[in-house]
Amino acid sequence: MELRLKSEKPIYVQLCEWLSDMIISGTIPEGEQIPSTTEISVEYKVNPATALKGINMLVDKGVIFKKRGLGMFVSVGAVEKLKAERQQDFQQTYVDKMCEEAKKLGISKNEIIAMIERGFENE
Repeated sequence: MELRLKSEKPIYVQLCEWLSDMIISGTIPEGEQIPSTTEISVEYKVNPATALKGINMLVDKGVIFKKRGLGMFVSVGAVEKLKAERQQDFQQTYVDKMCEEAKKLGISKNEIIAMIERGFENE
């Protein structure tokens, strides 16, 4: 992961997103331990409190839980929770705004679908 120190996103949010990506991709499977705040802070040269703040965002969502004396672990169902949250964010951030702009420009639903299909073909 590369932290963008000059990004508008706070570092703890970037850490939260990085851990979320690792959980969604299966790099850290459900039931497995995540890196400790110390490991994260040393590896990425951030304050341990910053690392903990990013982890706590996932704890608050019920994606990560603490086993006393052992560390933090990925909850069962975490992948589904994270995907559902990201899909909702995707809808609000991209799809709704795209549709709003398309209406302003007079672009039809079929034209948008064709544009999206072309985008998938370019992969």
